[in-house]
Amino acid sequence: MTKIIITGANGKMGKVVKSVIDGRDDCEIVAGVDIYGDSANFPVYRTISDVKENADVVIDFSNPSLLDELLAYGKENKAALIIATTGYDEEQKKKIEQASKDSAIFFTYNMSLGINLLANLAKKATEVLGGGFDIEIIEKHHNQKIDAPSGTALMLADAICEVTSEPMKYEYDRHSKREKRTANEIGLHSVRGGTIVGEHEIIFAGRDEIITLSHSARSKEIFAVGAVNAAVFMKGKDAGLYDMSKLIGD
Repeated sequence: MTKIIITGANGKMGKVVKSVIDGRDDCEIVAGVDIYGDSANFPVYRTISDVKENADVVIDFSNPSLLDELLAYGKENKAALIIATTGYDEEQKKKIEQASKDSAIFFTYNMSLGINLLANLAKKATEVLGGGFDIEIIEKHHNQKIDAPSGTALMLADAICEVTSEPMKYEYDRHSKREKRTANEIGLHSVRGGTIVGEHEIIFAGRDEIITLSHSARSKEIFAVGAVNAAVFMKGKDAGLYDMSKLIGD
């Protein structure tokens, strides 16, 4: 039985994670962390350092500002960390990488199996199509999402760059300049509106043909399921940085 702490326990994603765990018999919630409210099923603390219960894994759907506390807890308590929060800056990403030398950390921009498949398909398409196709990424999310472009859009762009023959630059703001598109760029575009859970589209535009790869999330549950699967997978793992490719290949 995998014992789990949820940070951001009373937020939207925290509640979905709770419902997923309630339907499984291989893991359980021993505590939660949230500054708002309480839970009838497990104790909820205001900070992770206040948690009294022992746990194998922490699933984090909270806020980037709490990263330092999370990393410190994982190291001190030998608990694996599932970092599912988005919006980290480059300095914070370096902190996660550094912390993985002492702690088992699962970090990905998107917990969906489908999105990670999309990243692999995008890499294959880039290898096959070569440099003759312009690449554009469009991501759409609900009107409450703060960061743009999404971490997932950046993950997809990074995956493509792993297999390009030439270095690529990311173009976020084409309206501010008057010049033709260059060949060595990936355009990233953000749409925010309504209750869109998450949609990502990769366009490969060539001479007289267009190839489009896309993924549409219909509910937040797909991210919660991925996070819980990662938590069970990470129980007892050695220190290191893990991602969805490790889980799929295990």
